[in-house]
Amino acid sequence: MKLLDKYILKKYLSTFVFVVLILVVIICVIDFTEKNDDFLETNPPFKSIIFDYYLNLIPFYSNMLSPITVFIATVFVTAKLAGRTEIVAILSSGVSFRRMLWPYVMGAIVIGAFTFAMIGWVIPNSNKTRVAFEVKYIKKPYTFEGRNIHFKLNPESYAYIESYNNTANIGYKFTLETIKGNELLAKLTSDAITWDEKKNKWHLDNYVLRKFEGDREITKQYGPIDTTLNLLPKDFASTYRLAETLTLPELNKFINQKKMRGADDTEIYLIEKYERFSYPFAIIILTTIGVILSSRKRRGGIGLQVALGFTLAFIFIIFVIMSRSFAQVGDVSPMLASWIPSIIFTFIGIILYKTVPR
Repeated sequence: MKLLDKYILKKYLSTFVFVVLILVVIICVIDFTEKNDDFLETNPPFKSIIFDYYLNLIPFYSNMLSPITVFIATVFVTAKLAGRTEIVAILSSGVSFRRMLWPYVMGAIVIGAFTFAMIGWVIPNSNKTRVAFEVKYIKKPYTFEGRNIHFKLNPESYAYIESYNNTANIGYKFTLETIKGNELLAKLTSDAITWDEKKNKWHLDNYVLRKFEGDREITKQYGPIDTTLNLLPKDFASTYRLAETLTLPELNKFINQKKMRGADDTEIYLIEKYERFSYPFAIIILTTIGVILSSRKRRGGIGLQVALGFTLAFIFIIFVIMSRSFAQVGDVSPMLASWIPSIIFTFIGIILYKTVPR
């Protein structure tokens, strides 16, 4: 690595860290102001507010703001270099603009790799603690309101519950069907099914079992029984910010389980999964665009360029929000929706590279 690369890379990474810290501190102060009334009402321990909530909120916002912080850091560093005529000197020495981009790209790769590790494993684990704090002290008590719930427990078993009380962990009007191909082999019905916390099993006071053998039907009524099912009380628990609390392996497992059960709300989890892969790539693209837009020296200083960096970064976030909404309503596939902002800004970067004078 040449001295020039070290010089630019050091300025780029240090500025990125500085911008992240400044924005996160501002957002945390705003967040505390908004939630102060909730804290006064629920009176959580001060230690929990600091260590369980805000200490885990910092990496969450650091990742969420990465498109803005990367863009601002790139524009600020490059505009300052251009303002001091350092870029002119670099290019005049025979270094091509493409070669000058290299330390920025290296820095973006470092940030992208770090971001991927954080959003894949570290941040979801910290989010578990943060979300648990929000559910306990900020959100209203959760009540499961689903009706006529269907679950596919395995390739041949299907469960149905008319309603579920998540406070008492009781499901009402329970049905379990065994279906092979298009043939119904057995059907179990019970007025209620209750979760036994001590045994970690489901309890049925009584149930009716109907077996079908060709044209023959055998019906019997049985007494109390404890049984295990591929179904747990957590399946009826609050899904508030659930996707954010799952590491990549947990997210893949959860999505596969959702698909196996035939759930129709997998889009939000698929979007979360694919965005974790697209974010590091977006960081490289936004860094490149930032260098292209701010490499010229301007008479008015760097204010206009920094403002332009803010604007484009917010446009990127708007694209992320819009594409996520389209995927959730089923208009766009989750994978395509997650990559649309990066694809669009890649084309913008190519156009700017070919047209913007440097």
